Amino acid sequence: MELSRLSIPIRYSPALHSFCNNHRALRRTSYCSASNHHTLVTAKKEEEAEHGDLKCWMHKHGLPPCKVVLKEKPSHDNTHKPIHYVAASEDLQVGDVAFSVPNSLVVTLERVLGNETIAELLTTNKLSELACLALYLMYEKKQGKKSFWYPYIRELDRQRGRGQLAVESPLLWSESELAYLTGSPTKADVLQRAEGIKREYNELDTVWFMAGSLFQQYPYDIPTEAFPYEIFKQAFAAVQSCVVHLQKVSLARRFALVPLGPPLLAYGSKCKAMLTAVDDAVELVVDRSYKAGDPIVVWCGPQPNSKLLINYGFVDEDNPYDRLVVEAALSTEDPQYQDKRMVAQRNGRLSIQVFHVNVGKEKEAVADMLPYLRLGYVSDPSEMQSVISSQGPVCPMSPCMERAVLDQLADYFRTRLAGYPTTLAEDESMLKDGNLNPKKRVATQLVRLEKKMLNACLQATIDFINQLPDHSVSPCPAPYAPKLK
Repeated sequence: MELSRLSIPIRYSPALHSFCNNHRALRRTSYCSASNHHTLVTAKKEEEAEHGDLKCWMHKHGLPPCKVVLKEKPSHDNTHKPIHYVAASEDLQVGDVAFSVPNSLVVTLERVLGNETIAELLTTNKLSELACLALYLMYEKKQGKKSFWYPYIRELDRQRGRGQLAVESPLLWSESELAYLTGSPTKADVLQRAEGIKREYNELDTVWFMAGSLFQQYPYDIPTEAFPYEIFKQAFAAVQSCVVHLQKVSLARRFALVPLGPPLLAYGSKCKAMLTAVDDAVELVVDRSYKAGDPIVVWCGPQPNSKLLINYGFVDEDNPYDRLVVEAALSTEDPQYQDKRMVAQRNGRLSIQVFHVNVGKEKEAVADMLPYLRLGYVSDPSEMQSVISSQGPVCPMSPCMERAVLDQLADYFRTRLAGYPTTLAEDESMLKDGNLNPKKRVATQLVRLEKKMLNACLQATIDFINQLPDHSVSPCPAPYAPKLK
């Protein structure tokens, strides 16, 4: 995963930008760091002495006095350098500005491509903002010490792309490591995301030729010739983990790499502090009080744990935004498919409908699925006409149909649970092992939380079954039952 020879995108790591009062103090305490993904450059003490601490570099280029410092904690692997993080340099109160990074130290597409129109053109067609930013940082990495961003990239290299748990994004895991996610939809999401990155890699030359600023600055380095795919994937994952989504700015500025941002900042699912674009800077206003030395916490948006793991390499055990997805589809072989499709659309549903199961609201999610599933079970034409003429979703029908719907749903949840190679109890036992491999730990945390939600859904379904007035009724046959996955 070492990117030492190639440029890797700068992660959204604000901590990298902490100020320093003077070089002597900085040399005594390592306050600066970029956290997140792969190694970009080998950080050496001699280089640090020669080029200065990252904080000092930021201060030299316009970073005003701030109220944070960079601290470090040991890595899970003694062969790796410690993880850096942003901490309060003094006591902070709600509403205090922790730091304000000038736009001159923020990387955006407008800056990279030199033209807002080109930036919007590229990102509305074949390439994502992340791919463009990754390409730029890879080129900058190749410039070595001549690059303006060298201190920042060097710090990112030092971190080796490790997040809060010192774990890389699953996008960079081996096949055997991805097996830790067996049974979880996240495994398929990772593979799908990797395929998307490959497609973007194949379009890099287009960006290079269309972006005038890149073409002029690197006229002889055609992207796919200069950088192997694996290196681009590492760079992409690094950018993905540190990019900041700014609000109320132009499209060419909405994705930004802001030194001192996550993952140097701790993630809190219940925190509301976010990096914000203000005038000519990006600042962080804290939403809680801090004592000097406390890690600074930010919110990365309402992301489920699957996305937190793919994007940042960690799982939040107390994430109120965690959720599962259940996909239901009406049978296209059903003679009454078009009528059912019309009824579904009339009630705000699609022929292939995605239901979100939010943590703690599993019973509500199951209840929300039932009208759609009942619609799929209607087989009698006269009954279908009654449904068409009625308003609102399909209400409970015959006892046998209701039992069939609930049985299908219960079987679906049992099947999903059976797809995991371990039980919930086994997961709990593994997580008690202090020496558990970090990647296996974070994967086990994810699947454990998924199983808890699935078990809650199964229990809610069983509760609905137990509420049926007559348990002796056999389920109705369902030749065109909806498909669940």
